[in-house]
Amino acid sequence: MLRGIDAEIRQGECVAVVGPSGCGKSSLLNVISGIDIPQRGRVVVADTDITRLNERGRTLFRRRNIGFVYQFFNLLPTLSVEENVLLPLALLGIGEGPRVEQALAVLEELGLGGRRASFPDRLSGGEQQRVALARALAHGPQMVLADEPTGNLDARSGTGVLALLDRLVRRRGHTLLMVTHSEQVADFADRVLHLEEGRLSPVHSP
Repeated sequence: MLRGIDAEIRQGECVAVVGPSGCGKSSLLNVISGIDIPQRGRVVVADTDITRLNERGRTLFRRRNIGFVYQFFNLLPTLSVEENVLLPLALLGIGEGPRVEQALAVLEELGLGGRRASFPDRLSGGEQQRVALARALAHGPQMVLADEPTGNLDARSGTGVLALLDRLVRRRGHTLLMVTHSEQVADFADRVLHLEEGRLSPVHSP
C-alpha cells in the first residue's frame, strides 16, 4: 500500500525508484499510469489530472501519452517484431502508411530493422527487450514507465538495453521513471528515490 506519496518528476528527467520486493514499486507505476486510482490525492501527468478521468478516459490517455517497458517483455508471440510495434500505433488510429514508417524508424534506431519479420521466440532476451523498447517509444509518449527493465536479462544484455533506453529517451526528450532493485539500473538515473513501506524518500549520495 502506498502512503503519503508526494513527488514531482520533471519533463525530460530520468528517475529511478528503488526498494525491496513487495514495497509497492509496481503499485506506484499503476497509480501513475491510471491503471489504479488513489483513494486520496491527485496524479498529474502532462498537465492532465488523470484522477479526474473515467476509466475509458484513462485508457485513452495511457495509449497516447505513456509507454511501458516490462521485465518479461510482454510481446505477443503470434505477432512478428514489426506487428508488435505497430499494435499501439494502430490502437491510436494512426494510418497504415505513417504507422509503418514510425515503427520501422524506431526498429532501425534500435538495430532491429533486419528482424522485423521475426517472431519473439526467435529472438534473444536482449533482442526481445529492444523490441519492447521500440513498442514503448514508437508513438512518442510523454512518459516511459519501466518495471525492472533488465530483470530478465544477463548482465551484458542488461547493460546494452539500459544504454539504448537512456540514449533514446534523452534524445527524444521523454520523461523516464524506472522501478528497480538493481543499483546498476539506478546509476543511469538523474535522481534516485527510495520506496519502503509505501513511502518515498530521496536517496542521498555519500
